[in-house]
Amino acid sequence: MNSKGEQYMAETMSHPKVLIDSLWTRDGLARDFTLVLGGSLLIAAAAQLRISLPFTPVPVSGQTFAVLLLGALYGAKRGAATAMTYLMLGIIGLPVFSAAPPGVAALVSPTAGYLAGFVAAAWVTGSLSERGWDRKPITAALAMLIGSAVLFACGLLWLGRFTGWDLVIQTGLLPFIPGDLLKIALATALLPASWRFLGRR
Repeated sequence: MNSKGEQYMAETMSHPKVLIDSLWTRDGLARDFTLVLGGSLLIAAAAQLRISLPFTPVPVSGQTFAVLLLGALYGAKRGAATAMTYLMLGIIGLPVFSAAPPGVAALVSPTAGYLAGFVAAAWVTGSLSERGWDRKPITAALAMLIGSAVLFACGLLWLGRFTGWDLVIQTGLLPFIPGDLLKIALATALLPASWRFLGRR
């Protein structure tokens, strides 16, 4: 490695862009593979924490929190790759989705837009975290809020085909706002606090 490459690596390790680079400093493909696979399994586990609502095909679940938090922890590329890996686990037939059926049928189910939104939301949240938004409570909350807005935008655009556009907000957004605000508050507390803890160390 030349001097410029060594300088870049040194700066990256001393000033990591995202939290995971401080928690796990050893770089390499093996680390990224482990993070992506482990994160996708975490999303799958969070998907099983669900509450079905009688008036909508979209359940309340822990998926969105896991997706947004992993995006903030991992950064844009690893966060999006983790969400895509999770989708692939479901598409090949594993029962990892919260509401969509396993297999390719998930791609045309009412909640398919939310599944696609996971990838976009992880990328957006990760991009903002790479810019330091996860280090202060206000910007961390904004990053999670923007990521959540991207996720819901994708979900609602597809869900409207099934519920009708006159009902899509009532069935695909409003019931989930309280839970999402709670998830955002939790992430807002965790992320900056973790950076402060690492800074003291």
